[in-house]
Amino acid sequence: MATKKKEKKENSNKNAWLKYSKEGTDKIFEFCEGYKDFLSKCKTERECVTEIIKMAEAEGYKDLYSVKKVKPGDKLYANNMGKALVLFHAGSEPLEKGMKILGAHIDSPRLDLKQNPLYEDSDLAMLETHYYGGVKKYQWVAIPLAIHGVVAKKDGSVIDVVIGEDDNDPVIGISDLLIHLSADQMEKKASKVIEGEDLNVLCGSIPLDQEEKEAVKANIVKLLKEKYDFEEEDFFSAELEVVTAGKARDYGLDRSMVMGYGHDDRICAYTSAKALFEIKETDRTAVCILVDKEEIGSVGATGMHSKFFENAVAELIDKTDSYSELKVRRAMANSHMLSSDVSAAFDPNYPSVMEKKNTAYFGKGIVFNKYTGSRGKGGSNDANAEFIAKLRGIMEKHDVSYQSAELGKVDQGGGGTIAYIMANYNMQVIDCGVALHNMHAPWEVASKVDIYETKNGYVAFLKEI
Repeated sequence: MATKKKEKKENSNKNAWLKYSKEGTDKIFEFCEGYKDFLSKCKTERECVTEIIKMAEAEGYKDLYSVKKVKPGDKLYANNMGKALVLFHAGSEPLEKGMKILGAHIDSPRLDLKQNPLYEDSDLAMLETHYYGGVKKYQWVAIPLAIHGVVAKKDGSVIDVVIGEDDNDPVIGISDLLIHLSADQMEKKASKVIEGEDLNVLCGSIPLDQEEKEAVKANIVKLLKEKYDFEEEDFFSAELEVVTAGKARDYGLDRSMVMGYGHDDRICAYTSAKALFEIKETDRTAVCILVDKEEIGSVGATGMHSKFFENAVAELIDKTDSYSELKVRRAMANSHMLSSDVSAAFDPNYPSVMEKKNTAYFGKGIVFNKYTGSRGKGGSNDANAEFIAKLRGIMEKHDVSYQSAELGKVDQGGGGTIAYIMANYNMQVIDCGVALHNMHAPWEVASKVDIYETKNGYVAFLKEI
């Protein structure tokens, strides 16, 4: 391979950067420029779906529900309420023989505006929030924040809202208590330093002229009406997410890493979609699933617990052949899946929570987590040894750097993914993705070579499994 220093067929603990020539390193940096752009633009699940549909259509994908008949080689997508998506590259084999699936989630920890968020206190306009997913609440104060989302009006129109990303936009934020007055605050547990009900966003301080009551709030209402054409009452049917303001950036003096909001799990969503687009032809149908709500248990109509994917497979079978429930069940049970999700990278600042022989490291490539869960593997999918052995062979055949890991020391903590949900169909599933620093923080960090190796690993899986 021209971009590698030498062919390498066995896995090792060597840093993956070492196998690349200057030309190969340039390709890594180029790929990550596209990823940084995606991450900067896509800070909500809706924005991810919109952008990936645009990317897919440029690759020849069509809406599954717009076609009457599906034949091998067809490229299709199904959009679930604008917040989840599945991409199919139809294979030459019947769907009953199973699919090869990459599945990631596109929601990230954040703050959601409440349905009645706007109020005034002491001549300041404030917005109340409810945090979404597992966050350290103290990390969200004293940093620049933006608002992304939609406002649905009673007339059926939907307004897209993005405030705080353009250089000419204002930003918003949540105040922190000054160090001079924080003696009592500093005695609290980290989980209590900032209370959930105190994550209130400051959004204005100028009173509206001639308003006698709550004049600052009235001015914010006026501004929202003028710029976005919605009233205060329309917050009731809005989905507005408070996220970090600003673009993804190169991280490190050598630019070897990417810092951005929402690596978990858009880093695996992007690499999964890009891997699928590289597949030119396939025997079994190749699939990329991108779902919502993973950070709160994969619930709801757009989460992985929903029947959306199963229904889309049923539609595909109906348009490919003659439908039967048995064919759907066989298609699911005979499938192989990489649950494309992030893992925790070893951090020299916090070595005590990791067991060094069984943790992921920056620069060592794609990470396989045989199991996640917590305290006795509770709530995890525990992948089969035979499946893992097959994946080892695939990675080494395609010279993909890979590593295995668990999420911290036993009894230290843990986490979950969508893997166990898909395993309920009796398919072979393992968690597999990019290792991060600062997972779930407003700004997360990933290694560029790991991002590239992960994309290559997903391509190898789709070609070989």
